Amino acid sequence: MTTTTLAVLVPLLPFLGAVAGLLLGRTAAGFVRPLAVLPTLAAAVIAVVVAARQGGGPAIDAATELTPTGSVPIDLALHLDGFAVLVAVLVGLVATCVQIYSTAYLRDDPRYPSYAALVSLFTSAMLLVVYSGDLMVLLVGWEIMGICSYFLVGHYWETPEARAASLKAFLVTKLGDVPFLIGLFALAADTGTFRITGILGAVANGGLDHPTLIALLLLAGVAGKSAQFPLHTWLPDAMAGPTPVSALIHAATMVAAGIYFVARLLPVFAESGAALVVLAVMAAVTMIGSGLAALAQDDIKRVLAYSTIGQLGYMAGALAVADRGAAVFHLISHGAFKAVLFLAAGVVIHAAGTNSLAAMSRMGGLTKRIPDAYWTMTVALLALAAIPPFAGFFSKEAVLVAAEHAALGDRDVAPAAAGWTILIAGLLAAVLTAAYATRLWLLAFKGRGPEVPDHGRQPVAMTSVLWLLALPTIGFGLTVGVITDWFDGHSLTPSVTTAVLSTGVGLVGGLVTYGAWRHTTALAAATPAGMVVAHPDEEPALVEIEALTAHRAAYGPAGDAPDPADPGRLLLGPLHHHAATGFHLDALYAKLFVRPVEAAARLVRFLDREVVDTYVRGSGTGARWLGTAVRRAQTGNVQTYLSALLAGSLVLAIAAVVFANANAGS
Repeated sequence: MTTTTLAVLVPLLPFLGAVAGLLLGRTAAGFVRPLAVLPTLAAAVIAVVVAARQGGGPAIDAATELTPTGSVPIDLALHLDGFAVLVAVLVGLVATCVQIYSTAYLRDDPRYPSYAALVSLFTSAMLLVVYSGDLMVLLVGWEIMGICSYFLVGHYWETPEARAASLKAFLVTKLGDVPFLIGLFALAADTGTFRITGILGAVANGGLDHPTLIALLLLAGVAGKSAQFPLHTWLPDAMAGPTPVSALIHAATMVAAGIYFVARLLPVFAESGAALVVLAVMAAVTMIGSGLAALAQDDIKRVLAYSTIGQLGYMAGALAVADRGAAVFHLISHGAFKAVLFLAAGVVIHAAGTNSLAAMSRMGGLTKRIPDAYWTMTVALLALAAIPPFAGFFSKEAVLVAAEHAALGDRDVAPAAAGWTILIAGLLAAVLTAAYATRLWLLAFKGRGPEVPDHGRQPVAMTSVLWLLALPTIGFGLTVGVITDWFDGHSLTPSVTTAVLSTGVGLVGGLVTYGAWRHTTALAAATPAGMVVAHPDEEPALVEIEALTAHRAAYGPAGDAPDPADPGRLLLGPLHHHAATGFHLDALYAKLFVRPVEAAARLVRFLDREVVDTYVRGSGTGARWLGTAVRRAQTGNVQTYLSALLAGSLVLAIAAVVFANANAGS
């Protein structure tokens, strides 16, 4: 079987599994789990075979015309280069682990059949994006992921949080997709094709007439899909969905699609230095802002959500300095350890016997009860903090090395301003990343919150995938000397300068956080039970109030107050409240966009009811009154009708005589 035929099967198998799951899920319950796991597993295995056959060599292209569309045809095209085949392996691996994990995590969920089918469809859509060689076909997978995320984030639709989060995720990403679609059409108009190879060929020959406009339009869609400032606010709220869905979205689908798209079309963006600077600023703000926000969150999944936003900022930063190898390397590395983090967080939540309790300040007694989650999450957090020799260290170093070269002018493609921006922001973000990773580990596993009920040993289906994903988390970075062929032959090895700087600042961030935790722990030991230590100038963050309410509703005693030993409050000080609320961006957007739209809707409703409906009601009332008058004249008495006829005739005769006399006199 040819490589292209195998590549077609990779997105097709999960799609067929999704269709079969939707059709048979309610009538053949015994087939639900095999239909969820086996097609995705087969797709992952075939993706590995395709990657081995491609071998980092020349790209493999195959295409057939989908339909005649005039001057710009749309093709069913495959484009298999080193980036595509490796990202497909990541998607297949993570999706398979999520499906296996979900069989236990959602064992008693009545909507599991539709959930599993949607996860398969989600996986198929991302694989279509990865392998597609035509931008219109890529757009199909891009939009299918959007609707799948809407349904999966809103899986617990009984809760208002899930309903609001799913709607917000859909609308914010669609807000970016509108200019994205316009950018695709503008790109096709300039180059005369939707085929990626044709576009790149046209760019190489100077055939792009409006590079800055096209790049900025496309970046709007990328910002929405990959949760970059200012369209990142949907991702933390999307944690209202099931934890395995969060792992899938954050590690291998949806948010990775935007980064992957820019990597595929990087020469288009590199044609505009202004677009690269805009991308660099966007990435820098995202990295630093998300790091501060993560340091203030109490919900473990929201910490990881802001972490994802920040790591995507690193990938966007690598693209801003025109190094797609470093960006995709960090995308794959991040996919492995972020999947571990979310799935381990799911084990923590599952151990508490609920799908909603995730407040770290109220966790206690979990280290010995869930050793698999404890050890794998520890490894993943070390990778997140870029501590050698874990994968995150090598991939983050590749980004910083690329930024260093751009800043020093070693690469003419990227502006030096973009290089300095990413290098400085990347080092600051490294401090924040190590700080919130250390805080998460201390609060989740070393906290002094109330011990939740013991629900027994966690299912093997959940713990086994943690160790499977921990293997690339530990060892993937060590393959930098082997996988260069898959990354355009570009070296990904760290440099001494950036390695020392980033590791040093990371250790500083971790040690300072540990010292702050020790200080707050000592302070908490002297605090009477039930009291919460907070900064005197701030109010408790809304997210913490909600988490405390959920905890008390589940476990009763009002005395189970949150653990005051939170180093994030001490480190952030007065900034804590603002960081905990995402720097009030949602409130700002509500004032700038939501409230004006609601006011306009109220005005339209008023005009419709009080103006338009007034004319409609008036015409109806007039007709009704006329009918009433005419109805009263219809008595059914023939004598009355004859009398009226004679009277009318008499009136007409008199009028005729008067009119005739008047004419004779004149």
